[in-house]
Amino acid sequence: MTTPAHTPSDTLRIPALSDAEELTCDVLVIGGGTAGTMAALTAAEHGADVLLLEKAHVRHSGALAMGMDGVNNAVIPGRAEPDDYVAEITRANDGIVDQSTVRQTATRGFAMVQRLESYGVKFEKDEHNEYAVRQVHRSGSYVLPMPEGKDVKKVLYRQLRRREMRERIRIENRVMPVRVLTAEGRAVGAVGLHTRTGAFVTVRAGAVILATGACGRLGLPASGYLYGTYENPTNAGDGYAMAYHAGAELTGIECFQINPLIKDYNGPACAYVANPFGGYQVNRHGERFVDSDYWSGQMMAEFAAEVASDRGPVYLKLSHLPEESVSALESILHSTERPTRGTFHAGRGHDYRTHDVEMHISEIGLCGGHSASGVRVDAHARTTVPRLYAAGDLACVPHNYMIGAFVFGDLAGADAAQYTPFEGELPLDQLREAHQLIYRPLRNPDGPPQPQVEYKLRRFVNDYVAPPKSGARLSLALEAFERMRDDIAAMSARTPHELMRCAEVTFIRDCAEMAARASLARTESRWGLYHDRLDHPERDDASWFHHLDLRKSPTGAMEFTARPVAPFLVPVDGFTPVGGPSRHLGEVHPEQVATAGAREAAPVALRQEPAATGTPAAHADADTPVTPRLLGLLALTEGEPELSALTPYLTDPEPTVRRTAVTVLTETVPTGTGPALAAALTDTDAGVRAAAAASLRELVETLASEPALRDGLAAALSQADPVVRATALDVLRALRLGDVELFAGLLSDSDIAVRIAAVRALVSVDAAGELARAAAVDPSREVRVTIAKALATAGRGSAVAHSALGELVDDPDALVRGAAYEALGTAGCPAALAARAEAALADPAWQVRAGAATALSATDPDVAVPALTKALADANADVRKAAVLALTRHRASEDARAALAAATTDSDADVRAYAARAL
Repeated sequence: MTTPAHTPSDTLRIPALSDAEELTCDVLVIGGGTAGTMAALTAAEHGADVLLLEKAHVRHSGALAMGMDGVNNAVIPGRAEPDDYVAEITRANDGIVDQSTVRQTATRGFAMVQRLESYGVKFEKDEHNEYAVRQVHRSGSYVLPMPEGKDVKKVLYRQLRRREMRERIRIENRVMPVRVLTAEGRAVGAVGLHTRTGAFVTVRAGAVILATGACGRLGLPASGYLYGTYENPTNAGDGYAMAYHAGAELTGIECFQINPLIKDYNGPACAYVANPFGGYQVNRHGERFVDSDYWSGQMMAEFAAEVASDRGPVYLKLSHLPEESVSALESILHSTERPTRGTFHAGRGHDYRTHDVEMHISEIGLCGGHSASGVRVDAHARTTVPRLYAAGDLACVPHNYMIGAFVFGDLAGADAAQYTPFEGELPLDQLREAHQLIYRPLRNPDGPPQPQVEYKLRRFVNDYVAPPKSGARLSLALEAFERMRDDIAAMSARTPHELMRCAEVTFIRDCAEMAARASLARTESRWGLYHDRLDHPERDDASWFHHLDLRKSPTGAMEFTARPVAPFLVPVDGFTPVGGPSRHLGEVHPEQVATAGAREAAPVALRQEPAATGTPAAHADADTPVTPRLLGLLALTEGEPELSALTPYLTDPEPTVRRTAVTVLTETVPTGTGPALAAALTDTDAGVRAAAAASLRELVETLASEPALRDGLAAALSQADPVVRATALDVLRALRLGDVELFAGLLSDSDIAVRIAAVRALVSVDAAGELARAAAVDPSREVRVTIAKALATAGRGSAVAHSALGELVDDPDALVRGAAYEALGTAGCPAALAARAEAALADPAWQVRAGAATALSATDPDVAVPALTKALADANADVRKAAVLALTRHRASEDARAALAAATTDSDADVRAYAARAL
């Protein structure tokens, strides 16, 4: 049915609950932006009848409406590898990542680029018709410019309006859902209002896809203008709130989105666009200062520190660029990016040829696409509520950006298309609640207007929730948000548009509470500026290498669970997740901050509290029923039990008991702990195996190198669980319990992490021959890189090592070649390989050039010094840094010292520092 037109008046009538206009579909898509459009197209292509609801108009709605100057995360074959991208995002997010979701973007992104191109979206290509991918991040080339990106949304809308799509996709513009309806344990539809007529609208669906974008209207911009946000201001957290009230889990909400932007202008400074042209970020002295990678929260921490220091302000430097570069930038930044940008600069009398662009820091927001705050989804975009999906900036797929939004919209549409409309009665209690939420402001004609209430709410967000965070300020935030319930309930409205804005304020308040409670729950600092706790300034991987999930409990309270990061699909140095059981935290309550200390106490000197001592007793998960066996087991922790006392619990029929027994064993460490833990690696329960693996890694330095432990670990090498196999290898290596024959058998393992562990184990027994043979046949880049690094020390200087590295410097993968050249810097670089390293200084990949420079550090200075001196002019700072470090090893040469002296004036801080240190 078609929603009838109504003419709103000054006194809008509240429709009766029974007057709801009901729509029916197989797949309901909420939000007509990037992800929603793709979800609708894919669901229709799979045969579903689709209803697309958009509170504005699909033709020009969503963050994509103003166009896009480029793709930030295009993994193009030949220019980037999916595993590299997954590792990059993992590092940027401090390891708190579900790699299975990130990998979807990595592996499906190229096909999505081609699909968009088939629709008519333009991507920049070179003279050979290859995608002109640019390198902006410290490693990897992922940025693909879109010279005509201003028309992306028009192209997509054209696809929606194709005849075959119109037969399957019904678009209802100006309809704003406020709640997802659930029944029988699954999503069955939605309820909302028509933002022009005020009509009450319900939808009966087989599946629901949320694609409502980020919560961009959370913090208050420095300008104080409610809609002057970095993100699209129409994205007020609608989907976050709807998912929460539907019972779905959200995750990473404490990981805020904070971005660099142009001072006094609600737009990005666009370093992504400017860097390939030669632009870069500098302080007021013209110095590059950002050490971390561009897409990490640590970068924002460095940025904020520089702005606040006497080296601020901070600028995007463009005035040094040639005219053709400036003109090209203007054509992109003043049209595709933001048409008002040129007007803004002109109003200040600024020109890129004469003025660099002053930068500042945006307000906080929630966004999966640019940080990691969103609805928890799996690799098919499914939420934890059956038949409810989330895609785009709303979903927690860290740093997903535009390509990821399209990919997950596609995944959601494909999976949701299998369902047909719900046939039962729509839940009356949920309809009543939504009706009250929507129309309550009409009953308050003399109440405060929405702009005043929203300003007050978001000012509290700035005052108490924005980083740096503290338990006291976050607690005050929760008190303020609780009081704001009354202000929000009293808001007034007279038109459907005002009703929409009032509903958005309720979404913002929900998101503000989530942000404050999640930030209070995670008692550590992580992600640089995104979650900087003054009262917990250190990262705590031991306790917090977990996702922090939140959900609405059956009682209506907001409760939390710490969910361990699942074992990685792509190994990343510095992070070793082992999975395991979740830790139920329950509700998070504010601290007592009503008074400044005890009323009767005199002022006291600032003091340092003594550190807590002792190890807390092992305990079962908080949500695990406590059985008599568990109580008996936990009682043993207080003493020093022998292994014989713990053995019955280690073989208990209940996995929870066995898992807890492993924990007790780890805390008490009786004689025989090593073999007992090795035996637990073969347990039938994955949680027990993960606990045993973690315990073995924790205790490895204290375990006796006994035959029983070796036998147990050797038996574990045949287990199906790759975490078990990798752990067994690492412990065997660390305790010197293995041999070449035992380790070499795992070089052909199906799991990359296991093969890497085998390589490291073979290094420990100096098995250069086995490593050399594996280098020639292993299909994994990660493994070959590890082998290259291994050959730096395994058989150092031997003919076998040099021969294998000679093959690896011809590897098709640039990272492998770079690692091989770098290894030569340690293993020694004979004359034949030195000549190849000198030639490699012209390799297209900077990693290879940097590796080649390192290789030349270990060869004849008469060959190395002239080549390295030339490398000091390399365009890449990392290559110049490698050249400086290589020259340091030749500083006995007068020519090397002269080159190092020249490098002390390099434009890059690292290059200058290392050169000065060498002298």
